[in-house]
Amino acid sequence: MFSKVNGPVRLADQVAAVLSEEIESGRLAVGDKLPTEVQLVKQLGVSRTVVREAVSRLRNAGLVEARQGLGVFVLPRRTRPLDLEADASQTRSKVLQIVEVRRPIEGEAAYLAAARAAPDDLARIRQALDAIDAAVAAGGDGVDEDLAFHTSIAESTGNAVMVSTVRYLGEVLRSGIRVTRANEARRGDFIEAVRQEHHAIFAAIEAGDAETARTAARRHLKHAASRLQDADDRFWTKAQDLAVDLDAAP
Repeated sequence: MFSKVNGPVRLADQVAAVLSEEIESGRLAVGDKLPTEVQLVKQLGVSRTVVREAVSRLRNAGLVEARQGLGVFVLPRRTRPLDLEADASQTRSKVLQIVEVRRPIEGEAAYLAAARAAPDDLARIRQALDAIDAAVAAGGDGVDEDLAFHTSIAESTGNAVMVSTVRYLGEVLRSGIRVTRANEARRGDFIEAVRQEHHAIFAAIEAGDAETARTAARRHLKHAASRLQDADDRFWTKAQDLAVDLDAAP
């Protein structure tokens, strides 16, 4: 039986930590079946969404596997794969580290997209770019649209590993990207700067100018880091609260 979880840390992180500790300690042994989703919801006092996200993290970490129609089972211990979800804190240093990771990867994606994008790819990137502008104009945070824009660029490279990497980073770093965009929404000049940077990336890709596309993408993320550095302590307190709020809904 598990005790209910609560506190300032994101609920999915807490649930994942509880289950990981049961596995690492051996209380849940190799081959054991995890309690059902309904049982975990009841025992831990969280929503199904939180349980599903926590179990997904365990799968990504190679701790468990889902077997169709049977449940979720503990896997043998092995070298753990990269798990960027393990620390979801939204401190200034953590989010800046996220931006640093994105900079070379997305710069190279833009370079390859400029060299390889077909007309259909360009149309998809343009559609994603327009969706960001529409979301911001409607008062949204544009996070999903921002992720779709960068994913569409990766898809235009024709490199399946690049696509998987950008998608993975986008999903596990979603809260960090949300914090970045929340910071940029604080000021009208930030919003306009981001819009111009996105359009510059697309313009270079559309023109087939790979070097300029790479430079534009890297410049965009360099400026994103500078804008984050400009944020004061009150913003970072709100950013930590934002990360917690992501798990609040049932």
